[in-house]
Amino acid sequence: MGARAVCGRDFQELEAPTFGNLLRRLRDNRGVSRERLAFNAGVSASYIAHLEKGDRGNPTREVVEALARYLNRLHPLSTEDRRQLGDLAGLGTGGLPSARELRAAVTPEMKRTLELHSPNMAGLLDARANLLASNGSWDAALPGLTADGNMLRWFFGNELATRVIVHWDSDARRIAHWMRGLIGRSGNADGFTELIRELGKFPKFRQAWSEGGVEFAPHVWTLHLRNPVTGARRKVVAQTGWLDSGVHHGQLLTVLGLPV
Repeated sequence: MGARAVCGRDFQELEAPTFGNLLRRLRDNRGVSRERLAFNAGVSASYIAHLEKGDRGNPTREVVEALARYLNRLHPLSTEDRRQLGDLAGLGTGGLPSARELRAAVTPEMKRTLELHSPNMAGLLDARANLLASNGSWDAALPGLTADGNMLRWFFGNELATRVIVHWDSDARRIAHWMRGLIGRSGNADGFTELIRELGKFPKFRQAWSEGGVEFAPHVWTLHLRNPVTGARRKVVAQTGWLDSGVHHGQLLTVLGLPV
């Protein structure tokens, strides 16, 4: 276990999920040719090739549904893959404000609300896991995160995270899969390119990312934490929800940690 960066000539950049590479993976997994998929979806094989290469605009809802129907007939699509196809085609929400814009949208009242949750952990994040605001209990429970500013980079790149998160190895895989779901939801994979490039330096992230799995984070999940100084463990229930800031609808994620 660890969070050492990869270096050397064998390093290859990781790809952000796109409609094209997801379609190609689903097609390859079913052993179906572009021509056969195109015929059954009512489009041309060259159009499928363009979609997979990413040099065409987003397909219409009708095309996405036709592709999904045929792929599902060959082998059932998971709920996650079906939803990810729609998200990456731009059928979900769109737009991805910068962390600076979102931090500016955090009002003094929001910050006071976070503090009112003390001694429970409370924080505000964006879709890329940038920490926008937090209370003192959050900062104490996740040392080093506030200084880093990004929960994913802290998790995979800070040795403290491996001591604080009790089930770091298994949580790493789950978080990488959740990240794919968030990218689809954002409707803007390009906005994650730099973060994925950074995280690609860390072996555990590369391993989990290369699986290609996608999951969607539940609104309530359990987190096991350890005090890195005393070794004392505690279990918290994390409750999450998207907050309407009034300026950036659905871009602020609230996380509240309640003791079990």
